[in-house]
Amino acid sequence: MKTYYVYLLECSDGSYYIGVTNDISQRVLEHQLGYHKDCYTYSRQPVILKHYLTFENINDAIFAEKKLKKWSRVKKLAYFKKDLDTLHEKSRCQNASSHKRRSSEAETS
Repeated sequence: MKTYYVYLLECSDGSYYIGVTNDISQRVLEHQLGYHKDCYTYSRQPVILKHYLTFENINDAIFAEKKLKKWSRVKKLAYFKKDLDTLHEKSRCQNASSHKRRSSEAETS
């Protein structure tokens, strides 16, 4: 059975890159060597592999990659580190218009 990886790289500028592959060693090496000039990491080398998740189904891996790419930096780290407390906190709606924020503000008034 084939294994797929969703991986988190830290770039030299401190930003993160998330990708998916079936050969994590080869893919990280490609990022390090700058094989793809149009890749986000090309001008942000060196990169460091910080975390990865494994999947047996490519569709599950692609779904996770797409979902994670939309998340904030803090939420991404919490997910990869399996820090559920931080992940739940950062998953809560932070908008001022949130019904939960409005009701908690009314209670403290």
